[in-house]
Amino acid sequence: MTKAELIEAVATKAGVTKADAEKTLSAFFDQVVAAAKKDDKVAWPGFGSFSTSKRKARLGRNPQTGAEVKIAASTNVKFTASSTLKAAMNPKKK
Repeated sequence: MTKAELIEAVATKAGVTKADAEKTLSAFFDQVVAAAKKDDKVAWPGFGSFSTSKRKARLGRNPQTGAEVKIAASTNVKFTASSTLKAAMNPKKK
C-alpha cells in the first residue's frame, strides 16, 4: 500500500477529507519520531509498540573485496506487534 492509498483508505474509513487524514497520519508519525529521539516507547494496545534499540560499533566485511570495514554504533527504531495483532494475522486452523 502506498502513502496515497493509505491516506485515501483512512479518509474513507474515518469519513474525513484526504487532507485531514494526511495531517493526522503525519502528526502520528512525527510523534513516534519525537518519542524515539528521546528513547521513549510508543505503544498502541491491540496493535503494537515502537521502541529504540542500540547497535554497538563492530567490524564488518566488504563483500566484494573482503576488506574489514568499521561500522559505527547506531540507534534504530523497531516495531513489536501485540499479541492481538499476531492472533489476527495468524488465525488458528481447525
